[in-house]
Amino acid sequence: MTAEELAALHPRLFHLTAPTAWPGILRDGLLSTAALLDRLGLPEAERLALTTRRRPREVPLPDGAGGEVVLNDNLPLQEAALARCLEDGLTPAEWLSMLNARVFFWADEAGLARLLAARMNRGRRRAVLVVDTLSLATAHATRMEICPINSGATIRRAARRGRATFTPLGAMTYTQWQRRRASHRRDRILEVVVREGVPDLENHLIERKEVVGA
Repeated sequence: MTAEELAALHPRLFHLTAPTAWPGILRDGLLSTAALLDRLGLPEAERLALTTRRRPREVPLPDGAGGEVVLNDNLPLQEAALARCLEDGLTPAEWLSMLNARVFFWADEAGLARLLAARMNRGRRRAVLVVDTLSLATAHATRMEICPINSGATIRRAARRGRATFTPLGAMTYTQWQRRRASHRRDRILEVVVREGVPDLENHLIERKEVVGA
């Protein structure tokens, strides 16, 4: 799948974060949790605690420049449910480590709307970053992946997930990707992810807006 094909399907991508995270994103780009913690130089024990365990709430951390960075929570993910749906011998800690090595974008506004409507987000102020898919994919295609599930949630019937859940953008055609799982329905893209992060996010940004979960 090419950058142009992805953009034709999903011309805009959407990232949700805390409003207070914006100054750090503007300064350093949109970094994965792991990349951000590397930049902050946290002790290894603290780093592992933040990347291999569920975060039930946002975690603000001093950025060393008088401000703060904010790690998103993992509220929709329960470790016991996660253990039951993992494949390839993965443990919950390993899956969380995989998530924390990536930044995530909803592929369409419907996914974003579902998240904002979730009970955990009602009345909660959030920032939505809207990016141009073609611009982002042209710059970062080698680190981009597509995903057919909400990889950070285990609510209700949690989808099976494993090492192949994140598929490199150029690994196969879209039709091949749609049919690769044993399912009676063809997959559709729910998430687009970038390993490590997007250091030049501002170059691809269309809009930044603040919303309140309904």
